[in-house]
Amino acid sequence: MNDEKIIITDMGASAGHESSGKTTLCLGIESSCDETSAAIVDSNRNILSHIIYSQIPEHQKYGGVVPELAARAHILAIDEVIKLTLERAGKTIDNIDVVAATAGPGLIGGVLVGWMAATGIANATGKPLVAVNHLEGHALVPRLKAASASDSSTNIDVEFPYLLMLASGGHCQILLVHGVGKYELVGQTLDDSAGEAFDKISKMLGLGYPGGPIVDKRAQLGDKKRFHFPRPLCDKPGCDFSFSGIKTAARMLLDKTPESDIDEKFINDFCASFQAAVVDCITNRLSNALHDERVIKAQPKTMVVAGGVAKNSAVRAAMEELAKKSNMLFAAPPMNLCTDNGAMIAWAGLENYKAGKIVREPVAPRPRWPLTEL
Repeated sequence: MNDEKIIITDMGASAGHESSGKTTLCLGIESSCDETSAAIVDSNRNILSHIIYSQIPEHQKYGGVVPELAARAHILAIDEVIKLTLERAGKTIDNIDVVAATAGPGLIGGVLVGWMAATGIANATGKPLVAVNHLEGHALVPRLKAASASDSSTNIDVEFPYLLMLASGGHCQILLVHGVGKYELVGQTLDDSAGEAFDKISKMLGLGYPGGPIVDKRAQLGDKKRFHFPRPLCDKPGCDFSFSGIKTAARMLLDKTPESDIDEKFINDFCASFQAAVVDCITNRLSNALHDERVIKAQPKTMVVAGGVAKNSAVRAAMEELAKKSNMLFAAPPMNLCTDNGAMIAWAGLENYKAGKIVREPVAPRPRWPLTEL
């Protein structure tokens, strides 16, 4: 690995929360998919350093992540990423109080790389070790540094309980977050996730990988009313999602469209219309969730979106509007904390450490690890 391949996000000393007690530093390591990342976060919600090595260029030619290549890249990058993280924070490993790493879910080869690195550091130094659920990292990161849909500098203090729309990788769920390790499933996808749907549409159109940001950018230039795509389950009660029907309708429309008609305007309008259908499904299911007895009983004050799809401009805007109409606050991570990153793992590590959830027996990394099993 060479320096040119390392994409560095240097957060510096972010605005934190004052504390009269001792500041705890956590080194967080993330390697569940195609980013090797590490960060140092303190218990006052400051990100001291944050390094990401992105593998996207290595997977783009395949149109998606190749697990074997991802695992190999993690092995080559992990030591340097951790070293740079400590250097950028001006810390040594002796200054770190807690070590945390993703222990699942994810591509098991990559998860093993990060987890074994964290285990080795903890064993060699005697530091406490936290096994972080990758999805919990996404779920809790708005509490580290939440921002409005416009990404203004005004942070929102996200307090438990809150209503969470979690859309990360193959996961798409609505959850009540009662506390650290306390998740109640309200709704979930029955087939594809929202993120998978965006990636597949991008691939159909030959736009590249990762598809979500590309489709969002093209959608902002298009007419969302030109094409009509179905809104699966939106006429049904409940809070579950289904996105496969929208994807199938998109495939059928492309198949019957002459290649000569697929110009830039067609692609922009296609993306805008597809994105509008996905957004309508998300807001419809969230609206139903607000009338769910469990949500009414919990009385969450904040509606939160997290995961890679939280970067989507239309999803953020629609959820912010729904929250406003429902007299709720709206929170989302800053754009650079939506996709997989070490800062969210470090923060989740701190939250779990504070709750006394540290590793006391050997942990086997898991490719599947539902939040409801925490």
